[in-house]
Amino acid sequence: MHGATIEGAVLDHVAHAVPRWQDVWTRYAVDLGAEWCSGGPGPGFSPGQVRFANHARVELLMPNNVEVNDFLQRFITSNGPGPHHLTFKVPDLASAIDRARRAGYEPIGIDVSDPEWLEAFIHPKQATGVVVQLAEAPHPWSSPPPDDYPSARRQRHDGAGPVAAATLRRVTHAVADLGEAAALFVELLGGRVAGRGDRRDHQWVDLDWGGPLAVRLVSPIDRSAPTALSAWLGHRSGRVHHLELEVEEPEEVPGAQPGTMETVGLDSESLSWVIPPEINAGMRLVLRPMNAGSA
Repeated sequence: MHGATIEGAVLDHVAHAVPRWQDVWTRYAVDLGAEWCSGGPGPGFSPGQVRFANHARVELLMPNNVEVNDFLQRFITSNGPGPHHLTFKVPDLASAIDRARRAGYEPIGIDVSDPEWLEAFIHPKQATGVVVQLAEAPHPWSSPPPDDYPSARRQRHDGAGPVAAATLRRVTHAVADLGEAAALFVELLGGRVAGRGDRRDHQWVDLDWGGPLAVRLVSPIDRSAPTALSAWLGHRSGRVHHLELEVEEPEEVPGAQPGTMETVGLDSESLSWVIPPEINAGMRLVLRPMNAGSA
């Protein structure tokens, strides 16, 4: 792997596949204060990015014009709605593809037809269970929100006005093999190890790329032990477990359940609330009180 690191790669956003944008707009916009950033209809899918207080973004993907390209519809039919991919912006896509190949990965779906958005993908079979998108985009893109994007915001319990917009801190990604994950996210994609620790049944490693959004890798200490994380991973090499946010009055978010000492990826003393994936279109959210700091 020596010399194969993609210099200048930055984690740009995490994607959430949904049947309709509107299925999660109340959650992200009203409950958590995310603002519309950019989006619109495309061939096969419509991307819509929402931005949190620290400028970290979630891209909502819904099927559109599936007769042109049905990849997203097939994904949702096979897997249900939920986490779809992680996008890393790179300074030079051609160089990034070359370095990925030198590191033993074979990028697929290479598309350089649009000079404003050049992309390639690493298949989840090579990328610890998640699609990794490499993208070169020389110019930022923004667009007005759709007419029905919510403008209402959750109100403070004491009636003193709307809560502050939430901060999206990181994507927690569960993996079977931390070494395999490090080869991808550290050695190839250049993530900086910012911390590590362990709990009774799993260990974690924090990675950042100098931007607002980070990744926490979590892995069972003993894959053969009958723990909740091992059972959830099953035979997979990895799965995105949850998004972690800092939230004002998290206990007041509709559907939030108190976390437990066994909440995956948090320190034992961390206070948290959990939005189960079944009430957020397949994406679990872990909410920590604002100003609680990061583990």
